[in-house]
Amino acid sequence: MGEDPDLVAVEVVGVRQHLSADEIVVLLLDADSELLVPIVIGPTEASAIASAQAGIVPPRPMTHDLLRDVIVATGDRLDHVEITRLDDGIFYADLVLRRARRVDSRASDAIAMALRFGVPVLCSAEVVAVAGIEVHTVTSEADLERFRTFLDRVTPEDFETGAEPDEP
Repeated sequence: MGEDPDLVAVEVVGVRQHLSADEIVVLLLDADSELLVPIVIGPTEASAIASAQAGIVPPRPMTHDLLRDVIVATGDRLDHVEITRLDDGIFYADLVLRRARRVDSRASDAIAMALRFGVPVLCSAEVVAVAGIEVHTVTSEADLERFRTFLDRVTPEDFETGAEPDEP
């Protein structure tokens, strides 16, 4: 993977349901700039991301697992994913395969694939600058601890019903 100065590595912090807006977001953290990029996603994508982060292996492959298996069966691998742009509130991404092929993707699907392959998620520095929210203005230490507890206890099924694990 070449070093592109317009891309920054981000950490997939996890998924979170906003109770007031009834939205689910995946949170990406650019630790260097201390900016958190929230991306609104659907419950299916939230489940795919949460299950991959939790290391849950379904008895039969789900869509992202199937795509991973197809890529591997062709003799290729996912090198990394890139969140490339934000246009009218929609995040665009690419799956970047080792054979230098790029595949257009929704950001949520790209993140789910990156977690399954254990590869980096890179984000356009411009996207981080435009969509990022300063970490210290978003969460207090107590909020951060509640979020960590939520991530420890959440299951993919929680997003299917809209239920949230009991708060500590």
